[in-house]
Amino acid sequence: MSMEGAAFSSLWRLSMADGARTSFSRETIRRTLAFAAPYKGKLLVFVLVSVVSATLAVATPVLAGQVVDAIVAKASVSTVVWLAVVIALVAVADAALSMVTRWLSSGLGEDVILDLRTAVFNHVQKMPIAFFTRTRTGALVSRLNNDVIGAQRAFAGTLSGVVSNVVALILALIVMLNTSWQVTVLALLMLPVFLLPARRMGSRLAALRREAANHNSAMSTQMTERFSAPGATLVKLFGRPEDEEREFRLRAQRVRDIGVRSAVLQWVFVTALTLVSALALALVYGLGGFYAITGQLAAGDVVVLALLLTRLYAPLTALANARVEIASALVSFERVFEVLDLDPLIKEKPGARTVPPGPVSVEFKDVHFAYPSAEKVSLASLEEVAVLDTRGGEEVLHGISFRVEPGQTVALVGSSGAGKSTIAQLLARLYDVDSGAVELAGIDVRDLSFEALRTTIGMVTQDGHLFHETIRSNLLLARPEATEDQIREVLRRARLEALVASLPDGLDTMVGERGYRLSGGERQRMTIARLLLAQPRVVILDEATAALDSTNEAAVQAALTEALAGRTAVVIAHRLSTIRSADQILVVEGGRIVERGTHAALLARDGRYAELYRTQFQVQPA
Repeated sequence: MSMEGAAFSSLWRLSMADGARTSFSRETIRRTLAFAAPYKGKLLVFVLVSVVSATLAVATPVLAGQVVDAIVAKASVSTVVWLAVVIALVAVADAALSMVTRWLSSGLGEDVILDLRTAVFNHVQKMPIAFFTRTRTGALVSRLNNDVIGAQRAFAGTLSGVVSNVVALILALIVMLNTSWQVTVLALLMLPVFLLPARRMGSRLAALRREAANHNSAMSTQMTERFSAPGATLVKLFGRPEDEEREFRLRAQRVRDIGVRSAVLQWVFVTALTLVSALALALVYGLGGFYAITGQLAAGDVVVLALLLTRLYAPLTALANARVEIASALVSFERVFEVLDLDPLIKEKPGARTVPPGPVSVEFKDVHFAYPSAEKVSLASLEEVAVLDTRGGEEVLHGISFRVEPGQTVALVGSSGAGKSTIAQLLARLYDVDSGAVELAGIDVRDLSFEALRTTIGMVTQDGHLFHETIRSNLLLARPEATEDQIREVLRRARLEALVASLPDGLDTMVGERGYRLSGGERQRMTIARLLLAQPRVVILDEATAALDSTNEAAVQAALTEALAGRTAVVIAHRLSTIRSADQILVVEGGRIVERGTHAALLARDGRYAELYRTQFQVQPA
């Protein structure tokens, strides 16, 4: 590596790793090394190849010095040619080993990335819904991208650099000290002139990089929010495009200014260090030349010292930065471990059971529940706050008890925030009860396997969420092995057959982010078609028609009638007209069931249900 290359490398690494912690627990280091343990064979080969490559790098200057000595001594042409051939062979071998070293280090880094990403992704999938309601998606994705890549650098870059640089430094020092210890010591005295400006300039560049990263993050957030379909609609209805553009432009201009300033600082630094390298070489040639002329040093030795100088400064610079680089990589590992150490609240028991075949009953037995506090399900760093919210833990359901017989439909009605959706989430085991029990076919849901819950329970929510994939992919999410005929059948039953036939790509049409290329009614019918394809024995409908107009509601209601036929159902309804035929209606207020009965019986009782019914349909009491 040249002096200029060493300067760039030093400046870049220091600016990227500035401010990194330098002390870590042994547990962090042990867990970090555990990720490399499966690849110890590849790691050993990598170290051996790095040692050989570093040895060859030092051999070239020594051979070059022998060529000069041979020329000065007027040796035979064959001697010079033979030395030149050896230099060429060493160069070829060094290039080949460099490629092997790069391949091995990259492979190690990518293997670690694969293992880390898979571990984090699998772990995050096990987290409860409460985790996702609190965590910022961007912060979580950053752990899977930026932090995992930062951890990769420990293996792909730092590890290879430390091994090869230590070997190269030791060999270069041995040869230089053996050649002329006086010239070597004087050359090393200039090292602080090389390193100290790098650290000072690195901290200044790091501050600029942090500021630019903050501005880029703000611009990214602004673009993400404004470029989504709901965000773009909001801006067009209530926003001020000129103000949006002005704010974005100011941040972009600041990033541009930082980029220009950073480039100037880098080139000033590199130019200064190029001057240092020239002075160091001048010292070697001047003092070495003096020793050569006075007969204290061979001419070839001067060349060896000059060539080894860069092989001395570059490893010293890299090793001076290695501690900071390792600390930076360990910070990334710690941030990844922080997510992996979050204990999922919802766990599958060993030897979990399945639901017996046949119709399934649903029963809540004296259920009490409070949403978990933030400290149980989240991290301050993932919420991007200094301190986690201490609220939570207040009971929202107080002794809920009811039973739904196989094939029956029970409707939950009541004010907003009464606890209806919470009851539905407990049935699907998105949360666990604090006391009491939720049972399917007489079995506590906490004793059932996750697979049993997925195949037994189907849920349609109000927002009708779809992935940015094709219609076919969104449907097959419920049942990957479904045939084309089965897909067509559920589309017919969900009143979507004509829509899909009218689309240019049919089932392979992309639905857009969150399904925004479809209307609200079409999205909802898509989720119902997915439910029909899953063929669950228990259906939960959580305000499935609340956001639809009368026309779409009629179509969706017809599809829901198909979905509920012969199944046990729990229906949460805002529009009471949709649940008049339910076998039992439960009125939930303040986390308690205050009334229960059929539609006619509850109206005749003239209680809370009758009040809700009159309010909704504007019927005044006689």
